[in-house]
This record gives sequence, structure tokens and C-alpha cells, in this order.
Amino acid sequence: MYAVTFTATAAQAAAPGPPSGWTTVFSDDFNGPAGSAPSSANWMFDTGAGSSFGTGEIETMTNSTANTHLDGGGNLDITALNNGGNWTSGRIQTPTANVGAPAGGKLQVTASIQQPDPGSGLGYWPAFWMLGPGQWPENGEIDIMEDVNALSQVAGTIHCGTYPGGVCNEGTGVGSGLRACSGCQTGYHTYSMILDRTNTSAETITWYLDGSQYFSVSESQVGTSTWQAAFDHNLSIILDLAMGGGFPNGVCGCTSPNGSTSSGASMNVDYVAAYTTTGGGTGTSYQSLPGTWPQCASENGSCAVDGHKTVAFGANGRFNYSTLGNSTACTTGVFGDPIPGTVKACYTETPPPAANTWTPCATENTTCSFAGVMTVAYGANGAYNYATLPNGASCNNATFGDPASGSVKSCYVTGPPPSFTSWTSCATENSTCSFSGTHEVAYGANGQYYYGSFSGGTACGNTVFGDPVPGTAKLCYVQ
Repeated sequence: MYAVTFTATAAQAAAPGPPSGWTTVFSDDFNGPAGSAPSSANWMFDTGAGSSFGTGEIETMTNSTANTHLDGGGNLDITALNNGGNWTSGRIQTPTANVGAPAGGKLQVTASIQQPDPGSGLGYWPAFWMLGPGQWPENGEIDIMEDVNALSQVAGTIHCGTYPGGVCNEGTGVGSGLRACSGCQTGYHTYSMILDRTNTSAETITWYLDGSQYFSVSESQVGTSTWQAAFDHNLSIILDLAMGGGFPNGVCGCTSPNGSTSSGASMNVDYVAAYTTTGGGTGTSYQSLPGTWPQCASENGSCAVDGHKTVAFGANGRFNYSTLGNSTACTTGVFGDPIPGTVKACYTETPPPAANTWTPCATENTTCSFAGVMTVAYGANGAYNYATLPNGASCNNATFGDPASGSVKSCYVTGPPPSFTSWTSCATENSTCSFSGTHEVAYGANGQYYYGSFSGGTACGNTVFGDPVPGTAKLCYVQ
């Protein structure tokens, strides 16, 4: 067994207040008694074998205060311990994806950290990072600070797209590579990231060490749809100290840690804070055009629609939506301007039976069965009427009218998320899904979803939708 003592080190500073024009959305100074766990309101432990994280780590993450504790002086210590060849350490995460940049605004996430300073540091892997909810890597990861093997360096990286490979080069990601970080093992330094969405067609993420920029990536490097799925939503904040794995092994060209690696070094964190600026314009969170919708009009033309259809207006992955019948002018006066200075067009919903958007659910005069609320299309041969209905639908003319007289018709429902050809993640559970116009919203997880049709956004929670999968963290998706 090992004995642990807690030595208080005076906190270097309180978490700074927001810069001018910014608002604090999360902050922790790590004040509390020596040896206690960090605030359960701000953090939860992510426990288990490091091998389960997919990074090759060899430690076991615990909820023991031997590994993760406050030092009594206003700092958090995450300590890696070797007990007879079995390494343990700590990893904590905000309980929800709690911080994100609003459309038209910015998000800054920053921390004051002293990197571990072991006598022999082969295999040490401290990290301060952010993770999007849902599927990795498509729902995003931002690594704000990483170092390996106690080299007193720093790297900033994004992960996105598909694994392996893809536009984000997974599982390596798009990153700065390790850069010199002088004095980062012997003193506290600030590590920061700013996600800038002020120009929603040219968003960026920029990394700073002690306030000086050292790396940046842009939306254009990975493509609009990949970027939006990864970063146009809230993310959680994570602090951890791993041992071994792909990154330290790749740098040393060896297997780490080894028998000489020192036990008991800590990553010390003085504060973590997040700030946002207010989104400009309407503050609308725009989604990519669902699936492959046909164009119905160029800008300032007229879009003719049969029945009740959703029309999208925009270009380059930026669209405003409205649900319309008959015809409408394809203008900024009707839809607003989702992408100023760019020539736009109008598009209508992809009609059934497009497999990437619609699924057959019933033939004429039978029942289309489903739970919750869904949009149902009824018709044939390119002529369809639509209705948003709860808990199933009678697939007949009495319910929908007759869009294709004399033809045998069928009913179709929209496919469930998270198929990002047709659905875009818009909110975590108990937050707000924001959009303009009228959209279908799906709420749930793991293939179980409830649906609703909303105008101008909706709260994302059980009180609105019911609970399609009790005991599981859920998300909202918008179509």
C-alpha cells in the first residue's frame, strides 16, 4: 500500500473575471479542504481502465482522493501512482456538455496549470481538453493542453469527422504538434482556446499559451458539414493525467511507462474558466441542408410547393427554414438572411422514398406505427401530403387528403438521428435547441427517439418530449 500526504500550495490566482464584452459561463477555483474531492456540482469522475478510452493508456482511472483531490490551497491535484506495477490516476469531466460558442459569438476556455514534474517522466500524459456529446470523432474534441513524457511542451489539437482517416486525419487529428513550453513543469501557466463563430461561414479555433497565440485551425480546412457537427454545439470540459498510450509511445518510439518512470507526480490546476460573447444578428443556429433536397427557386424567384412542405433558403451549408403550403417568394424578406453577401436559393424537402431521409411505414389504408411525434408523408409518384402526428397514423385520404388521385399510396416517416445526412445535433439534455423557422426535432439516444415539430427553438428535455430512454443522457437533433 502507499501513503498519501496533501501539501497545500498557495493558489496563484483566482479565476479571472470575464474580459470586457464577455460573460462567465463556467468557473472553478478549486477551493476546499485539503484531501477533499472537487465539487460534484462542477465535476464528475470518469473511472475505469484507461484501455477502454481507445488511446492505449495503461492506468486505471479512479474516484479516489489519493489520485484526485484539492490541496487546501486553492488548487486541484491529479496524481499518478504506481502500486506494484499497477498505475492509477484521475480523470474528471463536467457533468454535462456545458459550454459552447453561440452562433455569431465566441467561446473562450482557459485554465492555469502546472504540468507534472517527475524525476523520470516517460509515459506521463497530462491533458486539459473538451469533448462533444455523442459519437466520436464526428461530434468533436478540442485538446487545449497536452504534453507527454514530461518534456515541458504543449500541443493543441482538434478531432472531428470520421475514424480512421477522413478530413481530420483520425486518430491523430489536426494539431500544432508539440511546442516548447519553457517552465511549464515548474510553474503555473495559462492554456486557452477561443472558438470564434462571429463569421459563421468562416469559423476558427485558436490556441494560446500565456496569452500568446501559437496555433489556429479554420472551418475551411475540414469542410462546413464536418465542422458544424463537431463544434457548433456545447462540449464538456475534461482534466486528466493518463499514463502510457499512443501519444507518449509515438513520441518516444517505445512502450511507456517503464520500470524507471517515477510514481506520484501531479498535474496541478489553479482554476478553470469559460467565457462567451453574445451572438450577433438573430443568434440563429443554422444547420446544413438535410440530405439532398431539390432546388425549387433561385433567390428572388418563386418556390412552388404542393401540400405542406419545409423550404430551406440559403447557401454553403447555411440555411433558414419555414414550413409552407402552395408557393412562396424565395427572398430574405420571407426567410431572413442566413449568409449575407452570398447568392442563395430555395430548396424543398426531399420527397419519399429517398432512403437517406424517409422510411416506409405503411401502405394505404393500413396503420403507420411509431412512438412519440413524427412527420409522416403520404402519397406516391412524387406527390405527397405531410402531417406531424403523435403515436402512429392511419395511412389514408381521411387523414392526409389525396395528393395522388387514382394512385396506390404509402406512408413514410423520417429516419432517426444521428444520421447527419438528415439530422444535426442542436442541444444536450436540459439545454435549448435554437433555430429559426419550423423544424422537426428528435430527442433521445441509442436509436430511441421522440419527435416534435417546433417553431423558433425548443427546450431539450423530458418535460417537452417525454423520456424515450430512461436513465440515459439524451440529445436533441434538428432536421
